[in-house]
Amino acid sequence: MKAPDRPAPSEGAVALLGDWLAQLSAVRGASPRTITAYRRDVSGYLGFLALHEGGPMGAEALARVAVPDLRAWMAAERARGLSARSLARALSAVKSFHSWLAEARGAPAPAVSATRGPRTKQRLPRPVSPDAARALLAAVEAQAEEPWIAARDLAVLTLLYGAGLRISEALGLRQSDAPLGETLRITGKGGRERLVPVLPVAARAVEDYRALLPYAPGPEAPLFLGAKGGPLNPRLVQKAMQTARTALGLPATASPHALRHSFATHLLEAGGDLRAIQELLGHASLATTQVYTGVDQARLMEVYERAHPKARG
Repeated sequence: MKAPDRPAPSEGAVALLGDWLAQLSAVRGASPRTITAYRRDVSGYLGFLALHEGGPMGAEALARVAVPDLRAWMAAERARGLSARSLARALSAVKSFHSWLAEARGAPAPAVSATRGPRTKQRLPRPVSPDAARALLAAVEAQAEEPWIAARDLAVLTLLYGAGLRISEALGLRQSDAPLGETLRITGKGGRERLVPVLPVAARAVEDYRALLPYAPGPEAPLFLGAKGGPLNPRLVQKAMQTARTALGLPATASPHALRHSFATHLLEAGGDLRAIQELLGHASLATTQVYTGVDQARLMEVYERAHPKARG
């Protein structure tokens, strides 16, 4: 069932929201997807406040937001059917907006920073096994009808698994980035740059694709092209992965992003340093990377429960 529409924010709040989002985009390099999510979450919050308070919400009014106001908004969002995880994400966006208001407009709202979000159960990444990763890559290459598209899909997914790239990062590469050297400079979330090593197998996959490419794009064109010569749509990569996992009988969690999870998990299992993996993934915080230690421990417990005599009672 579709959730009811949220009320619209007041004009003053809309202007503040626009200024904040423009700053996020221009200064912090937030992606269009992040901007869209933040706009949706904070716009809903501001619309609720305008209705809740019965009047326009400028910077001064927003500074007076109290804990009961935040709790009422969160209760309304849960009543709309928002999950605890989605609400926690929305509250994070709201706190970021208020932090900007305090700095840019001199309108701090202490109650917002003191408000705690709902408790959420941490979801562990769902990597695939090394054998499954190899099978997926082989299946993706075999299923495309045109050789250059098969080579393209293989090259993209090899970069996700072999270099830990996000799909947006792989599709953001330009023709001028090839041929790939021993390292690749990637600009990730928040405009953070990192250097990632390029495995020979990944460099070869990209060159195999370029050798078969039926187009002659300029140096600033995307490295990976669609069938008509335009930028490759990420949905096509996801669809190729879906077809391959269905043929192999793998779960829906075996997505392109799961290959990035697998990159990190397999490095950790092989004794990789957590801090180094953080750098390779482009995580701003080590806490984000530490989730992979949970995957490692969970897998260890599965082995224990299968193999240890005492685990079977």
